[in-house]
Order: sequence, then structure tokens, then C-alpha cells
Amino acid sequence: MVFKYTDMEDFSLDVLPKPESDKDFDLAEALPILSEPQVDYAWPGSGGIAQASAQPRSEHKLTGFEKISLVQKGVSKKALEGMKGRFGWDYNQLSDVLSVARAKLINKKGDERFDKGVSEKIVSIADVYAFGYEVFEDEANFNRWVFRPNIALGGQAPFHFLDTQFGREEVKNIIGRIAYGVYS
Repeated sequence: MVFKYTDMEDFSLDVLPKPESDKDFDLAEALPILSEPQVDYAWPGSGGIAQASAQPRSEHKLTGFEKISLVQKGVSKKALEGMKGRFGWDYNQLSDVLSVARAKLINKKGDERFDKGVSEKIVSIADVYAFGYEVFEDEANFNRWVFRPNIALGGQAPFHFLDTQFGREEVKNIIGRIAYGVYS
């Protein structure tokens, strides 16, 4: 059985045919930060693909299955370029945060996809930024905040913690504290 989103929050049990190829849908294209419009993922044992409307959802509101599907398929260079531009990062910063050689990032072509390890980091960073954009309600303000020293991080900028999963979790925790008005 395959689920089809009808309202991005509720599921209906409409059965969809499995697409001819994986190129028919791309989860990254439906996301505001990794935007490259159609969402897909397969529920374990479903044998099909769930499809979502073109209404974008923030990365931090994706289900675990949606994130897993995106990582397994791989994030495209095109999506990474969009993310890079939106964050105001350069290839040196991307290389540092993703722990990947700068040349590997540059040499990928538009629709080529990164491996699972790099894709997982990209999706995780997009998740942090999507949450930050929602809380700060101003992308430019959040983009600046990421590079400013933060007392809750021992005087270091949040950017310096984005290269590990635990660091990204800590930055998300601080953003959550800001959302609830806790001094951070």
C-alpha cells in the first residue's frame, strides 16, 4: 500500500503506480532549502512511492522516512548550489562543514548526486537552517547569526559546530531555546 499526501499533514490511502524511474520525482526539489517540485519516498515494504503535492515544506518538518529517502537517493549538485547561494557560503566553507575535498564539490555536475555520507550532512545542515529561518523569520539575520560568536557555544560561532552531527544538534537546541525566548 502506498500513501499519498493530500494536505502535507494528513495521509489518504490512494495507491499510486511506481514511477518508471527514480528521475520522475525528487524529494530535494520539494524543499525550500534544497529546492531544485515533487516529493517521493517509499514506506518500507510498500513496494511503491508516496507522492506529495508541490507545496514546499521546511526540511526540519520532514519525516524520518522522507529524510532517509533523500539521503539514499543522494542530493544533487544543483540542490547543493542552491543551498550554497541561499546561505551565502563559498566552496571553502562547504568543504569544511561537509568534510569533503573542495575539488569534489566543484567537479560534480548539475544533476550528479553526492554519496550517502555527504548527502546526509547536506540534509542535516539544511534541516538546521530551515529551523533557523523559521525561528528568526529573516534569512539574512539568521545567516549572520550563524557566523557570530555565541556565549552558549563557549564564544564560538554556530558555523564551527555544523561539521558534526552532535554540533548540528547543539545548534538546533540553541535555536529552539531562542524560539522559546530563553537567552542563548
